[in-house]
Amino acid sequence: MALPRFSQAVIDCPDPLRLAAFYSALTGLEVEPLSGFPPEEVTGIDLLNDGQPTLRFQTVEEYVPPTWPKGSVPQQFHIDFEVEDLDEAEQHALSVGAVKADFQPGETFRVFLDPVGHPFCLFKPAELP
Repeated sequence: MALPRFSQAVIDCPDPLRLAAFYSALTGLEVEPLSGFPPEEVTGIDLLNDGQPTLRFQTVEEYVPPTWPKGSVPQQFHIDFEVEDLDEAEQHALSVGAVKADFQPGETFRVFLDPVGHPFCLFKPAELP
């Protein structure tokens, strides 16, 4: 039996081009080329990692951002990004449009919100003894 292979994670948002541009600036990953589609007709777009899709951003009409860490609209998932230096990564995330979440539940990672309210974390892997 052939097992399913992970292809990509799809993130709902009001403007896929804008959110893809944010994550591209955050990670350095490329946004897929828009082969002849006018921007107003784009309903989904991918970030590419070595030519392979990683994240897809798709338009959802009447998008409602999650309320994190509590509230009526729970986060259904979040993305973790491994970094070498938390302070440096935080400054970079803020400079490209992230907002640091008011509630920070730990000390080895930091929680941010993307431009449409999705939480994501920056973390430094634990050092082995």
